[in-house]
Amino acid sequence: MKMRTGRKYFFSRFATNERGTQMIELAIVLPLLFLLIAGVAEFGRYFYSYTTLAKATRAGARYVTRHAYNSTTQTEAKRFVVYGKTTAPGPSDKPILKNLTINNVQITPIGGSSTTQPDQVKVSIINYSQDFGFGSVTKINWLTINVSPSTTMRFLWLPT
Repeated sequence: MKMRTGRKYFFSRFATNERGTQMIELAIVLPLLFLLIAGVAEFGRYFYSYTTLAKATRAGARYVTRHAYNSTTQTEAKRFVVYGKTTAPGPSDKPILKNLTINNVQITPIGGSSTTQPDQVKVSIINYSQDFGFGSVTKINWLTINVSPSTTMRFLWLPT
């Protein structure tokens, strides 16, 4: 048996040997796959929050437009948006989303005069932010985006 030596043989031996290539490919692909899955999960969480808040503003606007427009109705509508009920929240009541408070709900009349009901009412979420980067797990937030859906409806309530 003839022994091969030399520089040419030394490098060609590594070029033909494929041991460990799967491990290197996995080391390259796995972080990218993890980032892709994490990104999809985070955007899914954002869209869940946005959709939940949009439905809540729609329900709050519907509530305001079917009752007399006054401060009591506004307070009840804000509670309805945050807690899903118009009565004062108890100690066991939780908001529909974490960190959502009545201060995040803004009700704005559009049109009409101060002595009569408005033509339209706008219910919007203000100063509510969504943290990206698995902040609840890692305590590191890479990005914070404001979630601010709003709903404008015609005023339907007519005094009798």
